[in-house]
Amino acid sequence: MSYQPHDPYDRNDPGRYPYGDDYGDRRPPRRPGQVGETIARVVRIVVSIVVLVFALHVLFVVLDANQSNGFVSFIYTLAQTFVLGLGDVFTPDDALLGVVLNYALAALIWFIVGQIIIKIVRK
Repeated sequence: MSYQPHDPYDRNDPGRYPYGDDYGDRRPPRRPGQVGETIARVVRIVVSIVVLVFALHVLFVVLDANQSNGFVSFIYTLAQTFVLGLGDVFTPDDALLGVVLNYALAALIWFIVGQIIIKIVRK
């Protein structure tokens, strides 16, 4: 048995480059659907945050939260931004019912569109 010295610059050494990357990157190679899964995860997080903002806004309106509070005002502003013109689809006599219906509709549309985008990205 003869001893072979280890060449630190040998690019064919599997211990140095286990995945065949010439730059010594130790990460495993990307799987084909990995980018799509990452995008789907980001879309799911964004849609979840928007739906949470709508739920908080409705909760604050129903419980008559203090509008001058910074957090309540921030949620109100975000909800107005994300509602995308759906804030006055239903105009019942009871304003409280109108807020609940309109923001529930907006949350439902965001959820459905988000699910469609996730299914498209995963293919």
